[in-house]
Amino acid sequence: MSKSIATVVGGAAGVLAFMAIVVGLVWFCKSQCKNLSNKNSETGSSDPSALVEWNRGAGPISASGQPSFGPQGARQFTMEELEQATKQFSESSIIGYGSFGPVYTGLLCDRVVAIKRRIGSPRQEFAAEVTYLSEIRHRNLVTLLGYCQESGYQMLVFEYLPNGSIGNHLYDNQRQPSTKLEFKQRLSIALGAAKGLCHLHNLKPPLVHKNFKTANVLVDENFIAKVADTGISRLLEKIEEAGPSRMSNVNVFQEPEVEEAGIFGEMSDVYSFGVFLLELVTGQEASHIESLGSYEALIQWVRTRLSSNNFVDHRLAGTFTTEGMRDLIRLTLQCMSSPGKRRPKMEMVMTEIERIHEKEMALTTFMGEGTATIILGSELFTSK
Repeated sequence: MSKSIATVVGGAAGVLAFMAIVVGLVWFCKSQCKNLSNKNSETGSSDPSALVEWNRGAGPISASGQPSFGPQGARQFTMEELEQATKQFSESSIIGYGSFGPVYTGLLCDRVVAIKRRIGSPRQEFAAEVTYLSEIRHRNLVTLLGYCQESGYQMLVFEYLPNGSIGNHLYDNQRQPSTKLEFKQRLSIALGAAKGLCHLHNLKPPLVHKNFKTANVLVDENFIAKVADTGISRLLEKIEEAGPSRMSNVNVFQEPEVEEAGIFGEMSDVYSFGVFLLELVTGQEASHIESLGSYEALIQWVRTRLSSNNFVDHRLAGTFTTEGMRDLIRLTLQCMSSPGKRRPKMEMVMTEIERIHEKEMALTTFMGEGTATIILGSELFTSK
């Protein structure tokens, strides 16, 4: 009898142990799924299955029979697919020009995309760099989806943002109607762009954008900002070929020190971000500001414009507090300080914009909106 009881007890213990293992496995799988969900949320990929579906069908051999240097993180498309998407790369599909060449829009795999194309033969360096860039994913960076190297062209496929560059909605000129972006919206856009650059600078090793400007800050249908052209400058350096471009010879977003030494660093991006903030505040294209070549001249230009109430974009009237605008202008000038070692790091810039935005939201909610008739001149250059 005691033997049978021992057998039953032993069997029950075995069942309990087995159940404990099963429960443990279920818990582990759920925790892993939760972690994956959190990771995708942070990197801007809300639907991981969509990326899996997107990358299906990428094979090691292209349609032309040429061996591919295919990256695992981005899908390799055929020339035929991209020609169909862009109506044979027709001029009507062109939506802009950049350092990589003309940019086309098209429908690819039931998804609207932006395709950049330049002349170039298949290169191992190109594919290797695309591998690296395709793995950089963040909600405030435009995602690289795929690539193609065929028929004497190199092409990159990116996600398409329907509202285009923030410059299309910002500049107050008579050539085209601009969107009225209130101060809090501009702060939100600046914060998104800062988070994108901050993510690049926090990579190991850090990735310097080298071509940050307002034209490379795109907005989606909800006006969420995403930084475009991430790594394109580095990619072009790797393949050591000059692609077709319609970029201006004078780049006001490039810090003066780069022109002298030709060396880019994280603080170069911070300077470029400062020029971007300047455009957000004034509503003007920075190329129209002649004082950008000298920091001292810039300070004098700002002081003069502030004293005449002709510095802040007139469309912002009634949408900001004096304190919030003053802090943003001060941060703008800090980002553009010379020499570069006087500038704050991108992470500090991001934190400050977040603080200004949160305070502005609280003040304008409980105290009412401010006015554009401000007395910033003396406060800006004497405090802090």
